[in-house]
Amino acid sequence: MQIYFLVERWSLLSNHLDIDVDIPIVSIAFYADDAKMSKTELYDRVKKIQHHINGLDNVAVTGLKGGSKHQFNIEVDINKLSGYNLSMGQIKKAVSSLAYNVPATKNTSKDNEIVILGVKNALNSIKDISNIIVAQYMGSPIYLSQVARVTDGYDIQNFKKALIKVRDENGNFSSFKEQVTLSVSKLQGTNAVIIADEVRKELKTYKKLLEKDGIHYVITRNDGERADDAVNELVYHLVLSIIIIAILLIFVLGWRESLIVTFTVPAILAITLFVAYLSGQTINRITLFAFLLSLGLLVDAAIIVIENIHRHYHSKESAHETATELMIKATDEIGAPTNIATLAIILTMVPMAFVGQMMGQFMKPIPANVPVALIASLFVAYIFTPYLALRLLKRPDHSEKGEE
Repeated sequence: MQIYFLVERWSLLSNHLDIDVDIPIVSIAFYADDAKMSKTELYDRVKKIQHHINGLDNVAVTGLKGGSKHQFNIEVDINKLSGYNLSMGQIKKAVSSLAYNVPATKNTSKDNEIVILGVKNALNSIKDISNIIVAQYMGSPIYLSQVARVTDGYDIQNFKKALIKVRDENGNFSSFKEQVTLSVSKLQGTNAVIIADEVRKELKTYKKLLEKDGIHYVITRNDGERADDAVNELVYHLVLSIIIIAILLIFVLGWRESLIVTFTVPAILAITLFVAYLSGQTINRITLFAFLLSLGLLVDAAIIVIENIHRHYHSKESAHETATELMIKATDEIGAPTNIATLAIILTMVPMAFVGQMMGQFMKPIPANVPVALIASLFVAYIFTPYLALRLLKRPDHSEKGEE
């Protein structure tokens, strides 16, 4: 009867990760055409590629899933244990006392660099393990090799495997292949699109060499490409919303008034983005969603101001007042209620800033940018809108001659 002890050659580093490094932006599945390839060869080849990708700028961590790792397997002979009057507990204690890494630490520096400290395993070969002294018998040491057989193999205790369905020469799905998945995560505040492109370029340098050995890869996840598409779609909807608002105002107030309100939107967004840049924020899908969410609110103040100016311009009671006086009067009339309404909307966004954990990191751009955009909309409505109205709007003639 034989019992197996498993001694891992490689160790895994664990650390508490945040939302940026905990969620991979790129995943690559590697598989081999040759079914007879050793169980550890594919894993070893991908691990070498992993080391190079780990050295790319702004790559936080990489990980491997699937495949079989190198491992020392110890087959214990129960009969020999009885002959030396030993127990399995003694074997386990002797092996485990050396088969571990000196505690490795991983942390993030102030510059968002991953720092890893560790010491290599004390057991690096079959000879090292075979020469472990498990006990003393009659004053002589008993070595592990005397009661067990040590082999260099793979992790036989790992019954989990990942499969990928590949296409044949005709483009049809033909068979399943065992895969090793390499995942890549980015540092906080870096551009997922740029990092994903760098990973793809790095992979292309190994493509011919891998195909020569019958190894292929498929990019199963590319958040950089998805993020780029999502951002482009959000920008498209943002521009479309502005056009719809402009067309609506043409029918309600006039094309000049519509043009003024349309000019205020990029001004508000520019101010908001500038403040976000000063505060160290980055543009992402959530940031653009916050702008899209608040777009209707951004033009509220400008529409209210231009509508009141339009009313006074076409009122006979204001015919004796100068254009500058009308701008001041029209803006001052709606100032207080507009300020209170904007403040009320800002207060509804404040609770989002206190959401914690992962959801709080996702929602952070909304309470950080929407209030800034709303405050900027007030300044633009009170300063730029009257100025543009003074320059662009034509005042009707309310005199008797003009009416005739």
